[in-house]
Amino acid sequence: MLVRYAKQETIEPLGTLAKYLAFGLAGALLVFLGVLFIGLAVLRLLQSETGTVFDGQSFASMGPYAGSIAVMGVLVLLLARAMSKATRAVR
Repeated sequence: MLVRYAKQETIEPLGTLAKYLAFGLAGALLVFLGVLFIGLAVLRLLQSETGTVFDGQSFASMGPYAGSIAVMGVLVLLLARAMSKATRAVR
């Protein structure tokens, strides 16, 4: 009876925790890839659709890169804000 109780109180909760951890890591990976691909899409959009605005050797040629970093930063801030709201709702 003692062995059964020990398994119930240690091994079963660890199995449940492993499931939550696996889903959390998979979700984090998918969110990371989503933000990365959106950033690359914005970069390619700015590079191909702005004509000659960002061409040349000047500092303006960094514009598409700055724009894509800004979009990814906004996405990360929105995700962090949504996660903090979800955490407050659980409490």
